[in-house]
Amino acid sequence: MEGIQAQIEQFAGGWTPLVYIGLFILSSTLILWRLEMMSHRGVEGTVLGTLFMPYFSGLGNLIFVAVVLMQEGPAEEVAINSWTNNITNLCLLLALPALIWGLDLKPGSKAQKAVRESKLHRLSLALTLVAMIFFSLTVWILGQDGSIDRFDGFALVGLFLFWQSFHVFEVLKENTRSNSSWHPLIIVDVALILIGSLATLIAVDGIVATIMASEGNFIGPKQLGLLTGWLMVLPNAVLAFYYAYQGRADVAYSSQVGDGHICIPLCIGAFAIFQPMPLPELFNQGLLFLAGAALLHLLCVVILKRLPKFVAAALVAAYGYSLYWQLTA
Repeated sequence: MEGIQAQIEQFAGGWTPLVYIGLFILSSTLILWRLEMMSHRGVEGTVLGTLFMPYFSGLGNLIFVAVVLMQEGPAEEVAINSWTNNITNLCLLLALPALIWGLDLKPGSKAQKAVRESKLHRLSLALTLVAMIFFSLTVWILGQDGSIDRFDGFALVGLFLFWQSFHVFEVLKENTRSNSSWHPLIIVDVALILIGSLATLIAVDGIVATIMASEGNFIGPKQLGLLTGWLMVLPNAVLAFYYAYQGRADVAYSSQVGDGHICIPLCIGAFAIFQPMPLPELFNQGLLFLAGAALLHLLCVVILKRLPKFVAAALVAAYGYSLYWQLTA
């Protein structure tokens, strides 16, 4: 990988940071394109949003954990990266499409099958939001001593794996009940996704190295978590806007909420297993803020079956406040 990065730096010169960002965007686009193809090969919408998309849209965050460990970067920036990713998903990437196109989870027709599927999607989404609240509060409790240690990390990763095993069981149960199967060409999609993943690894490694070497007040090691958090939500933004435009509120919603579990608890837990993670001073308050946003979405999904525009506007305002709070702390 170092040889590839050396060639990129030799070719791009002063434009190297922009080349890395472009490579990240292109690799993420390749991954999302193949995920879209999977939806045409028998992978149902909510399953796609909760079981497949979170891993690949959140791949940059997982790679960020590995890169910070390899480059011996600041551990607390992994927590900031994870929190920035999740709060942006909930307060911005769901709210803006809702303001533009609306996010309505009600069935498109009154047919019994459509009504049943819509209800199942909402129940699955509600459960995912409950899990997000639970995971955020769990990290908040474990972090009361100011850090997440190795044993806390094992507990968080274990919780995540249990949650994912539940999803796998539900998918297998539904496939058995409906006697359906996935298209064999999904193997091709997975292979192309792995190629995109390698490119993402190269890009994220280069981006982190560039930020770590900078000495600016904003673009520098002190803002590593915030800057990479913003960058790594770009694939999520594509998902949210694309599926909202297509009228697939179920996928738009589940992809953003499901992605949150990759960061909290998986990224934080995985990092802490290898190196104790001191938590930034405002992180615990941020977790409560995140749990509150997830609770608001849960009420909208269960009671209103949509994300109203006035709630979306409030979420955007809350996101602006959270940024001001973070940057001025």
